[in-house]
Amino acid sequence: MDIRSQIVEIAKKARSAATTLARISSDEKNRALLDMAEELIRQTNSLIKENAKDIKKARQMGLSEAMLDRLTLKKSTIEGIAGGLREVAALPDPVGKVTSMWRRPNGLLVGRMRIPLGVIGIIYESRPNVTVDAAALCLKSGNAVILRGGSEAINSNVAIARILQGVLKKGPIPGEAIQVIPMTEREAVREMLQLEEYIDLIIPRGGEDLIRAVVNESKIPVIKHYKGVCHIFVDAGADFDMAVKICMNAKTQRPGVCNAMETLLVHQDIAGRFLPVVARSLKEAGVVIKGCERTRRVLKDVEKAVEKDWYEEYLDLVLSIRVVTSLDEAIAHIEKYGSLHTESIITTDYRNAQRFLNEVNSSTVLVNASTRFSDGFELGLGAEIGISTTKLHAFGPMGLEELTTTKFIIYGNGQVRT
Repeated sequence: MDIRSQIVEIAKKARSAATTLARISSDEKNRALLDMAEELIRQTNSLIKENAKDIKKARQMGLSEAMLDRLTLKKSTIEGIAGGLREVAALPDPVGKVTSMWRRPNGLLVGRMRIPLGVIGIIYESRPNVTVDAAALCLKSGNAVILRGGSEAINSNVAIARILQGVLKKGPIPGEAIQVIPMTEREAVREMLQLEEYIDLIIPRGGEDLIRAVVNESKIPVIKHYKGVCHIFVDAGADFDMAVKICMNAKTQRPGVCNAMETLLVHQDIAGRFLPVVARSLKEAGVVIKGCERTRRVLKDVEKAVEKDWYEEYLDLVLSIRVVTSLDEAIAHIEKYGSLHTESIITTDYRNAQRFLNEVNSSTVLVNASTRFSDGFELGLGAEIGISTTKLHAFGPMGLEELTTTKFIIYGNGQVRT
């Protein structure tokens, strides 16, 4: 069987499984998730053995130590993955939830009910834990899932899928509700992206190049965010201690993630006093600062920021700083250079805070808090499948509810339209 035929067969089985899964009760889904957690723990040694094959190949390919760390499965890693399954099992099930209900003048009772999307394809890099996390979230929200991880994790991902499918086959949920594409050829992804009759949504997780390639080739709707160029604006009335604490957390806690601050905007009225204070802390943490001309008049030893720097997602201990004349200029800068991801204002001015919340068009907007809170778990979603910077059909961190849509339900008593 050629690659296209194999991918079509996988997609057909997923579609059939999705039909069955949509009728499965919350208790049955939760029991499957808990059983999966136990089975992963039980098969820890076999998983580590399969993962070792990927690690060996990855070293031969010259992957970085950071990538190797993300790829490695250890006993503690597998215990953490199992814990994640238990956490998803404990979350409220969105399927079947009636979100609103109203009565029409003709007596019809109209409502909206949450239902699964159907079949979700997820394309991602490295991290075998994503295989389990994504499978769990899709299962709990009633969706069949087709997983295509990176070639560097193929043995780990196939082994994980085999375990999860084995658990499902012992109960009412078809094993084909969770499938991993078992081949590494890029043609498999290209074929998957053409199957709009079987797959309802594609979610790519990885670098900008991967996501753009998926968007360019897909006939299926894609939930995406290309990058996270996140801003913090320190307003004229900001509390300096709070502002420094938040900026340090946003830039230095985990600089390599998409919700880390990449550009700091500072009101001109406080730039002369605030910039030396925040720059001292940033430099002590190893941050390289690039600044506009007004910034460099205050901080003589920082690099000059050029136009492309304002668009840059550094994912590193590098920060661009711009001094702005007003809230309006800060919002305009974010509108031009931002990526619709996450922005924060540090201020004691209530009106400015409300204007920032209302006028900044990003998927997560904060007042007096770090951009690092743009995360499904931190925002109370329980878990996260990814972050969307597109507005159809979700915007921002996506949890279980965002893996469903709504249909209209209507109760009548013999009404006919006239």
